[in-house]
Amino acid sequence: MEGNAEQRRSARFKAARLLASPAALVSLLLTTSVLGMLGSSSFAALVPEFERQWGLSNTDAGWINGIFYGGYVAAVPLLVGATDRIDPRRIYLLSFVIGGAASLGYALLAGGFWSALLFRALAGVGLAGGYMPGLKLMTDRLQGPRQSRYVAFYTAGFSFGTAISFAFTGEVAAWLGWRAAFAAAAIGSAIALLLVLLLVRPATPDEIVPGERRALDFRPVFKNRPAMAFILGYSGHTWELFALRSWLVAFLAEAAVLAGDKGALAEANWLSMVIVLVSAAASIYGAELAARSDRRRLIGRIMLASVATAALTGFSAGLPIALVAALALLYHMVIMGDSAALTGGAVATAAPGQRGATLAVHSILGFGAGFIGPLAVGFVLDLAGGTRSRLAWGLAFLTMGAGSAAALAAIRKL
Repeated sequence: MEGNAEQRRSARFKAARLLASPAALVSLLLTTSVLGMLGSSSFAALVPEFERQWGLSNTDAGWINGIFYGGYVAAVPLLVGATDRIDPRRIYLLSFVIGGAASLGYALLAGGFWSALLFRALAGVGLAGGYMPGLKLMTDRLQGPRQSRYVAFYTAGFSFGTAISFAFTGEVAAWLGWRAAFAAAAIGSAIALLLVLLLVRPATPDEIVPGERRALDFRPVFKNRPAMAFILGYSGHTWELFALRSWLVAFLAEAAVLAGDKGALAEANWLSMVIVLVSAAASIYGAELAARSDRRRLIGRIMLASVATAALTGFSAGLPIALVAALALLYHMVIMGDSAALTGGAVATAAPGQRGATLAVHSILGFGAGFIGPLAVGFVLDLAGGTRSRLAWGLAFLTMGAGSAAALAAIRKL
């Protein structure tokens, strides 16, 4: 017995030494982010199927897509704000429990609009305990001049998880049905929980710097104008980004139909995965440029380009699908160009002892806009003639681009 206990202690010591390396910790967090997010795009990947099976309108689908981010916003003040007082690792572990339960519940019990709404909201709560607490976990343990680079790689993991979720969901659903796809996502959350539990050491007392504010008191953050500039910029960014990701599969599928290329319908999930995955490089590159130049000016230029490419992409529906997909890739890359730069700016301008609170406000406002964006696009699609209308898609993409336009105005104001 003593020998077995000694072996376990030795294994934990070796794991702790391994994850003392910044590269190892960042790699592990990237891996667990992807595993925990296998269900993040599950509904978006199957929108056409759920609309047919359950008789959903585009507005209904917009609600279900958006409520994922609504659940995130509802939970983030408590879960992210708590990371200024307790070890973020505990919140991060909890996220996988909640996310896994949401995916499993959807697999077993979802049967229409209201049940889908409930379980997608719960999935958003799981993301609230994972994304920003995971970032706080990393930045607490990895300080120094390379921190902005670590932030860029970590935030890219969000895109990796979203991208892989599209193809993962589509393939599992094609072979075993959509319920199996959601159940498999729950298994991914369980694996991620075990990896963090075994390989990420708890924080030492000196790594938990208690904030000077009361719980849920975010007033100091709102008074921090430099941080609020990045936070409001991020809000417009997430409106646009999450609206595009929520409707990307449906757009590519319908664009293929409008072009008479029905054979491309089955490839919409894979195209979406490639678009989101390749675009992660734009986020990292944008963060590197921001670190070496005027961050605000760079963000402004990217946002102007984003509005222009939104219009080009939306009104391309009906053209050859290869061209439509190329424009969608360009648009997604432009959006991603300022993603890590905005989050890195919020982290860099956070007041001492308020990083967790700043990230909480960053998430509340950002993902709040991310909740409204997909819903607004669904409403515009229904209002303008539905998914088989080229004009409707053009107006829907202009609705997405409005996020960057509003964000740019807010940044210049501050």
